[in-house]
Amino acid sequence: MDNLCFMSIVVYVLFSGFKASMAVSSIRQSQNLSDASRTTLVSQGGKFELGFFTPGNSGKRYLGIWYKKIPQTVVWVANNINPINDSSGVLTVNATGNLVLTQNNTVVWYTNLTKQAQDPVAELLDSGNFVVRDVNEANPGVYLWQSFDHPSNTLLAGMKLGWDLKNHLHRKITAWKSPNDPTPSGFSWELLLHNYPEFFLMKGSDKFMRIGPWNGLYFSGVPDLKPNPIYDFNFVSTPDEVYYIYSLNNTSVISRLMMNQTKSQGIRYVWVEAYQNWITYQSLPKDYCDNYNLCGPNGDCIISDSPVCQCLKGFKPKIPQAWNTMDWSGGCVRNEALNCSNGGKDGFIRLTGLKVPETEHTWVDQNMSLERCREACLSNCSCMAYTSSNISGAGSGCVMWFGDLIDIRQSTSDGQDLFIRMAISELEDEGESKKKLTIAIVSILGGISVMLLLGFCCYLHQDQRKRKMTDKPENNEEDQNQGESEDDLDLPLIDFSTIAVATNDFSLENKIGEGGFGLVYRGKLVHGQEIAVKRLSGSSRQGIVEFKNEVKLIAKLQHRNLVKLIGCCTQGEDKMLVYEYMPNGSLDCFIFDDEKGKVLDWSKRFHIICGIARGLVYLHQDSRLRIIHRDLKASNILLDDKLNPKISDFGIARIFGGDQIEGNTKRVVGTYGYMAPEYAIDGLFSVKSDAFSFGILLLEIISGKRSRGFYHPNHSLNLIGHAWNLWKEGRSTELIDSNLVESCNLSKVLRCIHVGLLCVQHYPEDRPTMPSVVLMLGSETELPQPKAPGFYTKKDFVETNSYTSQMEMNSTNEVTITLLEAR
Repeated sequence: MDNLCFMSIVVYVLFSGFKASMAVSSIRQSQNLSDASRTTLVSQGGKFELGFFTPGNSGKRYLGIWYKKIPQTVVWVANNINPINDSSGVLTVNATGNLVLTQNNTVVWYTNLTKQAQDPVAELLDSGNFVVRDVNEANPGVYLWQSFDHPSNTLLAGMKLGWDLKNHLHRKITAWKSPNDPTPSGFSWELLLHNYPEFFLMKGSDKFMRIGPWNGLYFSGVPDLKPNPIYDFNFVSTPDEVYYIYSLNNTSVISRLMMNQTKSQGIRYVWVEAYQNWITYQSLPKDYCDNYNLCGPNGDCIISDSPVCQCLKGFKPKIPQAWNTMDWSGGCVRNEALNCSNGGKDGFIRLTGLKVPETEHTWVDQNMSLERCREACLSNCSCMAYTSSNISGAGSGCVMWFGDLIDIRQSTSDGQDLFIRMAISELEDEGESKKKLTIAIVSILGGISVMLLLGFCCYLHQDQRKRKMTDKPENNEEDQNQGESEDDLDLPLIDFSTIAVATNDFSLENKIGEGGFGLVYRGKLVHGQEIAVKRLSGSSRQGIVEFKNEVKLIAKLQHRNLVKLIGCCTQGEDKMLVYEYMPNGSLDCFIFDDEKGKVLDWSKRFHIICGIARGLVYLHQDSRLRIIHRDLKASNILLDDKLNPKISDFGIARIFGGDQIEGNTKRVVGTYGYMAPEYAIDGLFSVKSDAFSFGILLLEIISGKRSRGFYHPNHSLNLIGHAWNLWKEGRSTELIDSNLVESCNLSKVLRCIHVGLLCVQHYPEDRPTMPSVVLMLGSETELPQPKAPGFYTKKDFVETNSYTSQMEMNSTNEVTITLLEAR
């Protein structure tokens, strides 16, 4: 018996070794690939494997290709439309060289060769390409059929994305319906053959994102697609083929481009062996402005602006009322009609750093000079814009646009020039303004020579740059915040590469927020600590002054209700703050969302209210610095894993010295809807202006309604006025969020509304200090009767702030603003 067991083990080991040694990469007519026997093909280098698989828990069987040494990463599927229900699938090569997949002798999938092979063989290559070739063909690179011509959801190195015009092949990658269902979802990356071809992300027949045309260096909509250590790329356009292709720079690197239906993104992944995980290297779309035609015809999307949509120079909103409510679909129309058809003259203005418009209605000549292009456009009354079709080197070629200019965005890096046709009167206005300015300067300077004038201007420019670099403006009231040097800080400096790795190279999927300052990303340091990285954009309203201000303030503050600053990074133009990560995000994501709002019952909301109040008491009184936050709002309250509130964003906070309790400024900063009236109008700020903001926030937490943008349908009152009206009429219960009805302590809620109204009284001397607020919230003592609040009617608020109407955001997105002067 023992000998029998021993012999069984030997036979098993020998059979296992035989199976491994017999791994094959190809099959011929006399062979097949059977699901029942679990046989597979393995490429000669062992990189890829072909066989039958079941995605997730679907129970369906598919013929596919996957990475041999990376689990659960399928890159190609044959029968994605017609799955097999059991293990009866068999793949064969028939006499004509066609691949045939059957289930119980019923054909499930097959190829359709146009040329018959004498001795066909099907082989899986180390590139991941499954090919059929004729053994008698002298050139081993000539294939009768290849899987690379029929992509699934993944683009591998060496695959062509685009068109084979000679053989009428449209190569595109299309996302699976779900991780368990490889049926094509309709979300695809494909090339549209305009005169000036360009790639799109499509959702069915709808355009989702436009990658833009190839300009000789990169795709116009992806200017950050540049030479990199991972892969090389190219765009090929010939009479027979138009396609994009990439190759890996290092054979040891594994990278793939995949369409992800769940995230609605095209994502480039890189396999990191050390983590045994796919890391996002790049992804599209990358931000809000990548949404196709977001700003409508002749609109320009500028991600750093607020709002992001602006009309092109020389254009105005077609429907101003809709545009002002952030409905930009109508786009923009010209300020002045063109004169070409009336025998008049037009000209061009040059806009720089753009993603060029959609190319559906274009004309292209690759050999025409830019000057000749201008003349050709000017002589055609239908031509609206032109530029070089190839910007590499000195530039070459001509492309002209006809009709509206669609889907333009301002690039944050590089971008192209675009020459837009304008009525001569528009050009004269611009030229006249410059001329008058020049004459004024010359008249003031009198006999100063032109060369001296130019030298003076250069000096001013250099001096301005130095002042920006040192960030020590002379006679600036904000200097009082800069009394300490960065050398005094006990705060780690974190290098850029560490942050880039932690955030997957600032991938879109790691983005957790954004505002006027830039973007916020989630990340994880190598030792496992989760972080939130606030990356200031180059055009951020929060400049180096505010950046240093925030670093210096938070580094010295320690309180359970203040967000903790872990470190900072400055490298080149990049300025970043690294905070502890708050897994539950910001308070506004909960209280203004009907579903998420259910998570915060009354006890949790009251806990948050008290925590914010205690944080402000610390800032105003208990810390060794007296600090006025100046931008307290729901989006600046972060929630940790236990829903504890933490006040964040100290970029515009002010330090008071000694017994100082108030100050004034000509530079009003903050968010409308939260600003105290004396601050918004006269620039006066104090602990009482923070108390006003807290009162607004308290009313928002109880009502689930935003202060900005809320107006009751039956009257002209905003949230403050509505709360005040209900209080006077004894109907304050009508203010309570419906999500709180079952859980609230009514007396406590009404007390909080009372405290909130005390905080938003018009005159600062009437408002309580934050220590008094904490006592009011935590006791049952009698409260004084509130007086009328500030900014409580729609009419008053609009009149007071009408001069800022163009700067305000939609109420769904609170953004800190900066005014150069208070009125």
